[in-house]
Amino acid sequence: MKLMTLNTHSLVEPEYENKLKLFAEVVLRERPDVIALQEVNQSMVEPAVERERLLALGFVECRDCARRVEKAAIEAGAEAGECGEDVEYGAGGRCAEVPVRADNHAYRLAGLLAEGGAPYFWTWVPAKVGYGRYDEGTALFSRLPIAEAEWMYLTGSWDYKNWKTRKALGITVDFDGTRCRFFSLHMGWWKDEDEPFAGQWERLSGYLRNLPGDVCFLMGDFNSPAGLQGEGWQLVSGSGWRDTYGLAAAKDDGVTVGGVIDGWRDDARNADGTAPDAESAEAAPENGMRIDYIWVNREIPVLRSQVICNGINGPVVSDHYGVMIECEPDKCPGRGGL
Repeated sequence: MKLMTLNTHSLVEPEYENKLKLFAEVVLRERPDVIALQEVNQSMVEPAVERERLLALGFVECRDCARRVEKAAIEAGAEAGECGEDVEYGAGGRCAEVPVRADNHAYRLAGLLAEGGAPYFWTWVPAKVGYGRYDEGTALFSRLPIAEAEWMYLTGSWDYKNWKTRKALGITVDFDGTRCRFFSLHMGWWKDEDEPFAGQWERLSGYLRNLPGDVCFLMGDFNSPAGLQGEGWQLVSGSGWRDTYGLAAAKDDGVTVGGVIDGWRDDARNADGTAPDAESAEAAPENGMRIDYIWVNREIPVLRSQVICNGINGPVVSDHYGVMIECEPDKCPGRGGL
């Protein structure tokens, strides 16, 4: 099984059209089984894509999980308007689904992949207004049919206009008889005063504990440098999750951010914290940072882990580099140790 994750920066990225095509070429060459994407945007003013067109391109809706979350929100007394003034609301104050629009990054990527002879099943969920003009969310692509799509709030905030609101998006896929779950995640910063990483991890962990004992992968931008003690990487690792970079038989330096990016501009480590000390050279900004991961809930054979789209292994297409692994989840049956 080949897995890939990338924080795309999508429509915000300079020379976006060219970079979209370049990334599609990378996917067509590598043919990963599952792709997790973060910061997947669309312009809020673009026309909605017709449902028939979406389904023809392999789109899978997350309606069941959305209804469960909406029901919980209503029972908790959520008011209409919490998701933003520009969204329509149904009966009982429920927030209507934001449609996939014509310039949606995942939709356009799906079209390019289909044109290139590699159609994927895919899903997307918006979480918030990004940069004041985009519906921003996460996406997952799968070469195999998606049996189930689900999402949940990572943050205490459910306010669509709050740029710190975040969601986890998950799919279930049967891979050669092994049931596997994949989540695309874009986590907050460790020392964020409003929505800290630890609170988001606690919500996610509580949700994951109630799922069946499938092989489960957490993929995405964790905004937490690898090896830094007392913060996000140690919290996830200490919760029983295995960093596939550490499991890999072959690997490179793992660096996924080569410079200072949005959300990290006020400080070398994060928007609110202080610079890392010498205990973790991996986290030092002059060496770049490894903040994008693929975690798994049990020991599995990982043949290799490599950084992609970093100018060495593929063109740079975002302010993050991507991660790609090759693994064999079917060789480790049984329940994970979480």
